[in-house]
Amino acid sequence: MPSRRPPRWLRWLLAAGAAVVVLAVGGTFVYIHFIEGPAPAPLSLGSDAASPSAAQASPAGQAGTAAASLGGTWQVAAGSRAGYRVKEVLLGQNNIAVGRTSHVTGSLVVKGSTVTAASFRVPMATIHSDQSQRDAQFDGRIMDVASYPVGSFTLTRPIALAPVPAAGAIKNYTATGQLTLHGHTREVSFGLRAERTGGKIEISGSIPVKFADYGIGNPSFGSFVTTENHGVLEFLLDFAKS
Repeated sequence: MPSRRPPRWLRWLLAAGAAVVVLAVGGTFVYIHFIEGPAPAPLSLGSDAASPSAAQASPAGQAGTAAASLGGTWQVAAGSRAGYRVKEVLLGQNNIAVGRTSHVTGSLVVKGSTVTAASFRVPMATIHSDQSQRDAQFDGRIMDVASYPVGSFTLTRPIALAPVPAAGAIKNYTATGQLTLHGHTREVSFGLRAERTGGKIEISGSIPVKFADYGIGNPSFGSFVTTENHGVLEFLLDFAKS
């Protein structure tokens, strides 16, 4: 019995459909890897190699002076940044979505060698990525910045700094507090790194955020863009003494 081949028009239609898929995936690959380029590096302090050992503390004779110079209220200064980092898959291609803002306000209070209070706030509508379409989704259905205009963190447990590290040394600490996003507040604990140099304190850290914990819908957009169910809030804050 002779085999029946699909009509020529059907073969052309199938070939055209396959070509569209190849072009879409291939075009996305080229755009992500060659045009858009890699995502910005995570917000963090400089390499330990460029600074004294993170474990180094002030010499005994200077410890009191170092602690005394820390005491007081420090305000978030120019150069501070905060934002999000989320892994996404765009038409089968892995990508990192990053949005940031320099509109950060806040302060920390040091008494002796202990941080007794700290907080910072971010106007959510000022966070922008490199894609206007992504920003529109972020401002609208994902974060609803009109209804929940501010994200904030407030320290709830003191942070002991002693032994006070030497100027230029990077030291690791743990912070615990209340993180508010999308109208929901949760207690979080996370690591941060701090460095005292040039009359300022610089602090970096990242806070894991599970979207469902804050009533945030999964950022996935149909089958075009899919994301994990969590992301990271990252920050790099400069504090100047007020």
